[in-house]
Amino acid sequence: MIVESYLHEKLNGDVRCKTCMHYCILKEGQWGICRVRKNSSGKLEVHNYGLISAIHLDPIEKKPFHNFMPGSKALSLGSVSCNFRCRHCQNYEISFADLSFPYLRELTPEEVSRLAESYGADGISWTYNEPAIMHEFALDASRIAKKKGYYITYVSNGYMSHEAIEQFDVLDAVNVDVKAFNEEFYRKICKARLSRVTECVEHLSERGIFIEITYLIIPGHNDDEKELKKFARWVSGLNPRIPVHFSRFHPDFQMLDVPPTPVKTIERAISIARDEGLEYIYAGNVWGHRYENTYCPSCGELLIAREGFHVREINLKGDKCPNCGYRQNIVLK
Repeated sequence: MIVESYLHEKLNGDVRCKTCMHYCILKEGQWGICRVRKNSSGKLEVHNYGLISAIHLDPIEKKPFHNFMPGSKALSLGSVSCNFRCRHCQNYEISFADLSFPYLRELTPEEVSRLAESYGADGISWTYNEPAIMHEFALDASRIAKKKGYYITYVSNGYMSHEAIEQFDVLDAVNVDVKAFNEEFYRKICKARLSRVTECVEHLSERGIFIEITYLIIPGHNDDEKELKKFARWVSGLNPRIPVHFSRFHPDFQMLDVPPTPVKTIERAISIARDEGLEYIYAGNVWGHRYENTYCPSCGELLIAREGFHVREINLKGDKCPNCGYRQNIVLK
């Protein structure tokens, strides 16, 4: 199904897409960087409406969200393509695919809620590839799901435009993958700009949308201690209660020559972030690590015990620590 973009501007035959931070200006017949939007006779067509490549019921911890609805299940959906070109993409089979991908399934917005009900989901998560490039379908389906009581989350690279954030009025939470904290990495590895990612995250924060941030540490590329400190200081300045996940890299796609991240590097990043005042810091892709768990930032009490993506125990008194009474930045079911 082809629909007209909800966010675009006509420019004397050209069209400016206003869905993501690239703000592509497209001439007649030209496709956007995302490869799913096209200028057709001065109209911005969206060619991926309802086209889904992956559907799965995931623990919300897998996204990862640790402070938003811990222990819940999210119906997770993805499509194809992306507005980044990350050399280390771990979902490259769909993120680098185009509309000719052979395993696409077409859904209606109403069918998403019906699937959520049949799966026994608590919420909807738009994930696997960049959800912002399927803005129209995600918005339509999410508005229906929200009325039925489901929460709505995005797992994003942080390139949503201000206009898209404003229009997506039912979004509860976003996990933003901050790829690095230097412009050269974004330019060379992702074909994007860090400044636009930080701008997006800051706008999400201003809108009161719950945010968690993932920083995948890649040896020799974004693991410099000064860079990690700069990143942590930026998050702390924005809001020290934003949860941050420092995740372990494993070789994939076009970065098979890079070794896995040493666990001690993850632990050093956690220490740096703690020194910068961040309250909730996690070790990602390190099964069984103590920093899979959530601790009270005030007294250190164990609040949520995890084993991988499984929540073993939630130890809270409402939204407060049962030991010291400190109010937590945790949204419960």
